[in-house]
Formats: sequence, structure tokens, C-alpha cells
Amino acid sequence: MCKFFSFVTDPINHPAEYYFFDWEYRKANLDDGGVDSHSHICLHFKLNEDVCNKYEFIPLTKEFTVDQINSKRDDSESAEAWVNRLDFKTIVEPLIIKPIINPFELPKVSEPTEEQIGWLKEWASVWDTVWDAVWYAVRDAVWYAVGDAVWYAVRDAVGDEVWYAVRDVVSASVGDEVGDDVVYAVGDVVWGYISSFFNIEYKYDFLSAVKLWESGLVPSFDGTTWRLHSGKDADVVFEWKPKKGGGK
Repeated sequence: MCKFFSFVTDPINHPAEYYFFDWEYRKANLDDGGVDSHSHICLHFKLNEDVCNKYEFIPLTKEFTVDQINSKRDDSESAEAWVNRLDFKTIVEPLIIKPIINPFELPKVSEPTEEQIGWLKEWASVWDTVWDAVWYAVRDAVWYAVGDAVWYAVRDAVGDEVWYAVRDVVSASVGDEVGDDVVYAVGDVVWGYISSFFNIEYKYDFLSAVKLWESGLVPSFDGTTWRLHSGKDADVVFEWKPKKGGGK
């Protein structure tokens, strides 16, 4: 299955030519699942698929994949150099290319500031409103704005880079007795963080979760108590029990 971002070359007949779908085409064809199909690209540009070289690239992680070399000339080295120079605003305008942050690799926040505690309470209020639908709220907005291929690429890139590591270290920090509830709550923070990779309008404001994450703080909730975790061992550096509900 072809993934975002896919492109092809025809190095024999068209040296140094790269074929792909740009933002103008993607924006006009968001419901077209073939915008990252090598076959679709070849058909659209009237290329002989059997002699084209096929590549994929994940801009957030810089992972370059040689899908297939069909030409007598292997131009994968130059193709990788080219795609690393590509301005991805021309491919998906709302996509924000930035490093994926693991908050537990940042300097430990031993004592959260009043501003950071305010972010926690803002996030708790948003979470209390959205409840378990943060994933849907982010996913649906991204799908509508840029298409499902881009959503899956960013979701998987962030998930592979940080989600599993963050989930495991937080679970170990709070203990097995509240582990499952906390894991779900931390998962919602991850989806909130993923929202920051797109300059689009969301139904809810996830900025408080992003600010916490990028400052080295991960909020968790066990149904009673909100906690802020920081440092390589996800130490609990702040606890707060709302009077009623998750964020009130």
C-alpha cells in the first residue's frame, strides 16, 4: 500500500524529473484515496509505470523508502537528496514540519509554574468536555483538511516515535492499580499533541496539552486525580483533585 509522501521518477526518458501530487491537486481531490498511489501518479502524468522508479518519504522522520526500482538506472540516491530539500508546504500546506518531542527526554520540571498548572486545568476542562473523543475530534478535522493518507502518516510517525515510550513510563510511574485509566488519558494527550502538526481549525482547543507536552510535562488522570509527570522516569511532580468531574 502506498503511503504519504509518494513520488516516482522516470530517469531514462526524463532525467531529474520527479512526479507527485502537489497541494493544489490534493486540495481539489481530498476524497481521492489515490493521491499517494504510484500507479495513480503514473497514470495522471502519462508515464509508463513499468519503467518508473517508486519512492516514499515521511517528512517528520525523514524516513526514505525505495518502493521499487524498475528503471535500468537506480536514481534512489539523488531522489533521497531531492525529497529532503522539498518544501512540504507545496505538498500539504497545513502540515507543520517540526521535530517530534519526547517530553521525558526534556529537562525535568521539578516544580510546575502557576502558568503550567493553569495549562493542566485548561486541558482537564477540554478533556472533560470531549471525554474519550479526542482521537475522533483530531482525526476527523485532519481528514477533512488534508486527507486520510497524511493523517495516517503523522499519526504513525508520532506514535512510533513517542507514544509507546511515554505510555510505558507513565504506567510504571503510577502503578498497575490505576494503569489502564491513566493509559487512556495519556493517549488523549498524544492526540492533542498530534493536532499541533497541522495548521487547521479544530472544534476544541488542544493548545494546553501541546504546551504541557512541549515543556516536558505529561498530564494523566485516573478518574479522581490529575497528575503531571516529568523527567526520564515520569515522576509525579504535581497532583490535583478537581471538585467535580475531570476538569471542574
